Amino acid sequence: MSRKTYIMNNIPSVDLADFISEDPKRKEKFVQEIGKAYEEIGFVSLKNHFLSDALVSKLYKEIKAFFALPEATKQQYEIEGLGGQRGYVSFGKEHAKGKKEGDLKEFWHFGQEPDEDANLPEAYPENVMVSELPDFNPTGMEAYRMLEKTAIHVLRALALYIGKDETYFDHWVQNGNSILRPIHYPPITEEPKGAVRAGAHGDINLITLLMGASTGGLQVLRKDGEWIDAIPNEDELVINVGDMLERHTNNKLRSTIHRVVNPPKDQWGTPRYSIPFFMHPRSDMKLNCLEECIDEQHPKAYEDITAGEFLHQRLVEIGLIKK
Repeated sequence: MSRKTYIMNNIPSVDLADFISEDPKRKEKFVQEIGKAYEEIGFVSLKNHFLSDALVSKLYKEIKAFFALPEATKQQYEIEGLGGQRGYVSFGKEHAKGKKEGDLKEFWHFGQEPDEDANLPEAYPENVMVSELPDFNPTGMEAYRMLEKTAIHVLRALALYIGKDETYFDHWVQNGNSILRPIHYPPITEEPKGAVRAGAHGDINLITLLMGASTGGLQVLRKDGEWIDAIPNEDELVINVGDMLERHTNNKLRSTIHRVVNPPKDQWGTPRYSIPFFMHPRSDMKLNCLEECIDEQHPKAYEDITAGEFLHQRLVEIGLIKK
C-alpha cells in the first residue's frame, strides 16, 4: 500500500475546468488525477461543475417543500409496481444489501425523459408530476440535465484514462436510465435500532454525483479498512465509481463501500437533505470486462452481463423489487 493511500484523510479534489479548458496539459492533468483517485479510493470532490448556485438553491427549496407536505399527500405519489423507479418512496422501504433494517430516509425519483429518436430497448416509466408544487418537476429536471452533462464529461475523462476513445460512453449514457434522487433524512427522535441513515453499500450504477455531502455524515471505506469522512467544499459535488463501472473496468476503477452515519446526539434534531444523481447507461450496454483492463496480473474477473440484467439482479438484492 502506498504511503499516499495510507495518509489520505479526505477525498481528492479535482477541477472540471481543467478538463474542458482548451489546454491539452490541463486536460491530461485532470484525466490522470481523477483516474488515479478512482484506482486508489474510488471518490473525488469536483468543482466547476455545470450546476449554478441559483439552481442548487431553487432545487433545495422545492424538495424541502415536497417533503414537508402531509404524509397522506406524499403517499399519493408512491406508485405501486414501479419498484420505486419514479415518484415517492416512503421510510424504511430500502435497505443496504444483506441488511434487514430499512434506512431512516424518504426519497423521490426523477428519471430520464429520452429523446424521441433514442431507440431504447424498453420504455422508461413517466415521471410523476406533483400538482401541489408547480416548480418542483421543472426544477428537478433542470438539475437532472446539468448533473447528466457533468457526468458525461467525467466519463469522457475516464474513457481516456482506460485507453478508450473520449466519447466511448456517450451513446450508452445519453438517454440512459439515470436517476436523480432527492433524499430527506428526518430528525432522529429515539435511539435507532441498528439503522444508520444509510447502511454501508456500494452503488449499482456507473458513477454517482452527490449534492449536499458538505453537511457531513458521508464516510468512505479506505483500502486499509478505516472509515474516513468525505467532506467536500460547499460548491463541490462528490463523485464516486459504482459497481457497473468497476465491473466494466475489471476492478481497475474502484467502487468503494460508503455509508451515511447518524449525527452526534446533539444534532439529532436537524433534518438532512442529500441529492445523489445515479448515472446509469441504457439497459442494452454490455458491461463485459474491457480488453484494455485485462492482463496477466488482472485476469477477467466477471461473467459477461448487460446493464439491464445487472440492475435487475441488484434491485432484488436491496428490496426494491420482489423476486
